[in-house]
Amino acid sequence: MLSVSRSIVLPESELVVRFLRADGPGGQHVNRTESAVELRFDVLHSPSLPDEVRARVLARSDRRLTDDGVLVIQARRFRDQGRNREDARERLTEILRNALVVPKKRIATKPTRASQQRRLEGKQQRAKVKQTRSRSWSHE
Repeated sequence: MLSVSRSIVLPESELVVRFLRADGPGGQHVNRTESAVELRFDVLHSPSLPDEVRARVLARSDRRLTDDGVLVIQARRFRDQGRNREDARERLTEILRNALVVPKKRIATKPTRASQQRRLEGKQQRAKVKQTRSRSWSHE
């Protein structure tokens, strides 16, 4: 069981773990051991996730999310398989915990009259500076 919060617990049956050969340093041993971990979690069809959390995870523009709604996390930071497995599980829980937070709704406001005035004065000042830089072709 993977505990995300008090209300959300993912059973192991929903997590698909696959082991890969990791690239990077390790000598000849790296070519024989499968220490990298690929963790797959079907966000779209998971019965453990509430609908609001599912919608927020799927709304993310995350390259780890496939078109089928499967979140794929690859962990190859460490040299041993157990630490990579834990790393992948921690990263999954972090993503799901971030989706638990309801984003604050933005309140539309108008700029104040003073801020509009400052903006226009700044634009006029900049235009004057640029105008003084240009050559006057009429004097030649």
